[in-house]
Amino acid sequence: MGTRKLGRNSSQRRALLRGLTTDLLWYGKITTTEARAKEIRGIAESLLTLAINEYDKTVKVKKTVNDVDEDGKVKKDKDGNPIKIEVEFENDAPSKLNARRKIMAYVYDVKEQRKDGEDKDAFVARTKDVKHPLVEKMFREYGPKYRARNEEKNCAGGYTRIIKMGPRRGDNAEEVIIELV
Repeated sequence: MGTRKLGRNSSQRRALLRGLTTDLLWYGKITTTEARAKEIRGIAESLLTLAINEYDKTVKVKKTVNDVDEDGKVKKDKDGNPIKIEVEFENDAPSKLNARRKIMAYVYDVKEQRKDGEDKDAFVARTKDVKHPLVEKMFREYGPKYRARNEEKNCAGGYTRIIKMGPRRGDNAEEVIIELV
């Protein structure tokens, strides 16, 4: 089964679908034409399924590192050797890392916006460990939300809803709102 051409060549069509999918996942709701909405529905649901299946898969890793003081200098023992300490990290499991990379390969990178009344220091503190906000939103917010929904309803899929708005003024194209349920 083929895909809709949407009146564009393949590179423009791919860019359009990537942009619409990114906006849908970031904002949760967009207005577009019916043909575009039907195309991005499948793409968005497959990306959400990746996040839902993999969001809680992590592994604990122990790593030996040099101990440092407040100034960032390495602490040394009596003999002048650096003092080693063992630190435990929580990393993504290989399957979660693969899912994260697949999502990052498709969606565009969205910059986190400052909230109303938020000063620069609070914004930097809130976003310092987040390099890809949309991917983090999918794994931290959408993954748990839709996994609970799937278990409650005992089904999978159906994460988007298309609501018809009527014809657009000008070219009479059928406009719809596509949103995450």
